[in-house]
Parts: sequence; C-alpha cells; structure tokens
Amino acid sequence: MVWRIEAGRADDITLRQVDMVLRALSARLELQVTWQGEGLDRLLDADHATLVDAAAAELRRLGWLVAVEASFNIRGERGSIDLLAYHPLTATVLVVEVKSVVPDLQATLVVLDRKGRLAPEIARQRGWTARTVGRVLILADGRTTRRRVAEHEAIFASALPNRTIATKRWLRAPVAGVPFAGIWFLAIARQMSARQRVGTRRAGPARDGGTLRA
Repeated sequence: MVWRIEAGRADDITLRQVDMVLRALSARLELQVTWQGEGLDRLLDADHATLVDAAAAELRRLGWLVAVEASFNIRGERGSIDLLAYHPLTATVLVVEVKSVVPDLQATLVVLDRKGRLAPEIARQRGWTARTVGRVLILADGRTTRRRVAEHEAIFASALPNRTIATKRWLRAPVAGVPFAGIWFLAIARQMSARQRVGTRRAGPARDGGTLRA
C-alpha cells in the first residue's frame, strides 16, 4: 500500500487508508479543492469580488491598464492573477493578490512570489514589456486583519515591507527599475438590504449615508 501511494498508483486506495499511513508517520492529510488553479472559495466570496472591483477601479484611475482574473499557463505552471496591471510610462507590471480574510500566510506568500516571478512572461503575452515588477497583497481592512498581520510582522516585513500609505504612493508614481512589494489594507463598503434600509429609516438616519463599512 505504501509503495502504491509513493508511486502515484493509489487509485484503488481509500482516503482512510492514506490517512492511516500518514498518521503512522506522525503526518496529517490535508485536502484542498481547487478551481483553475485557485481556491474554490473565491467563487462564493462576495467580499473578494468587492475588493477586486474597488482595487481595479482605483488602479485605472491612477493610469494603470488592468486585467482582472488574468489566467496563465507557462511551462506547466497554471493559475490566475486577481489583478494584473501595467503602467505604460514606467513599463511596470503589477501582480495583485486579493484576500478578504487573513490568508494562510505561507501559501499566500509562495503564490504571490510565484506569480511575481512569472509576471514578465504573462505580461509579454498581453503585449506589455515589463522592466519592473511590483507585488501587492490587498487585505480587507479591519482590526482583526491588522492584528493578524502584526502578529507575523517579521515575515511580512521581509516579504512585503511596505504598508498602505507607501503602497498607494508608489501606485501613483511607480519608480522605473525599482521592484516593489507591499500590503494595501482596503476597506469594504457593504450596501444594506432593502429590509435593513427600512429599519434604519424607522430608527433614524444612518451615520454613513446608508453604507456600512468594515
């Protein structure tokens, strides 16, 4: 059984049997469902879509060309980039990974690094010549998110040293030839449902014009 698992011939072996083998080695079996190389949860994540839309709009306003969910397949490495952007004036390509919740830290940094490494080739397929690559992780702003980042500050300081203010400053004026990596805390604006709006009108005026912000 162990030989068949190691040889990739485990078609007739149950997950329970695989789990028993791994437990004997003090290991743990973890399964992840993926869709086109990315997490299936993004299909169900409205907050993720809201962050992507807001970030794409802001990047376009700042003069970037933006491709949403840019798919790639390069030498067997496949997947999609939440936002792939290009700044024509400085020939800078930007890889943006968007997370509405605090992600699996190691997996997120590995994925972002891999996409950043492939970015020049992915951009070239779109007719973009990349002299500089920027990597930005967008997180939904909130006390919990900031606390989680602070808990791993040493890791983030090495991989993504810049924070929101410095990141937005760079997005407005990227420096040609100077790579960039940072985190952008972006607030999510959630529109209230019709029932909530009725209840709010009965209780009194909303503090933020009928919009709740995380």
